[in-house]
Amino acid sequence: MKILIVSDKESKALWDYYTPGMLDEYDLILSCGDLEPEYLSFLATFTKVPVLYIHGNHDDCYEKKPPEGCTCIEDTVYRYKGIRILGLGGSMRYKPGINQYTDTEMRHRIHSLRFRIFRNRGFDILLTHSPAEGLGDGEDIAHHGFAAFVRMIDKYRPKYMIHGHVHANYTRNLKRVTAYGDTQIINGYEKYVLEIPDEEIARWEQEAPKRKRHRRRHKDAVE
Repeated sequence: MKILIVSDKESKALWDYYTPGMLDEYDLILSCGDLEPEYLSFLATFTKVPVLYIHGNHDDCYEKKPPEGCTCIEDTVYRYKGIRILGLGGSMRYKPGINQYTDTEMRHRIHSLRFRIFRNRGFDILLTHSPAEGLGDGEDIAHHGFAAFVRMIDKYRPKYMIHGHVHANYTRNLKRVTAYGDTQIINGYEKYVLEIPDEEIARWEQEAPKRKRHRRRHKDAVE
């Protein structure tokens, strides 16, 4: 599966210099937020695959004008061709805004999703706008990552966490990909392409029931 990730800055290659068929190679498009709704609508117009998005801290305008032809996956687990994607948008609260949260508020959002996560036997991709604390975040409060995300990764061990919010011009040494335990952390700023072998996705599907049985055996042992 070939996934196009977009975030924070509209890619001129995809928008200003678009050519017919440019998006045909992708199986899925994911937006990490802070993009003009017209840009996502444009991408959705010229692709046959889903365009999934969560909100960035500058996406308050989506309330009145959401991207057309796209699917918001905030606070839910979206399944697509064997991949389970959980969406949690927004940034650390640094001024008034509907897409900003304290770490405690983010923990409450995550807690409210526990049944959906259990029902889907976990998730493979955590799609966020903000990074996790200490994993590619910034030093200022606006770009500081959520500690709640670190705890979430530790608990559920997704294969990937994909975020935006930290721009390439913020640092000379922006790391696109880092590893944290079993999870690969990806900064999707502007444009990034993630390729996941089909056999790897098939293995995830086989592992999910095993994880569920393991949790059930553990629960029985505790009881």
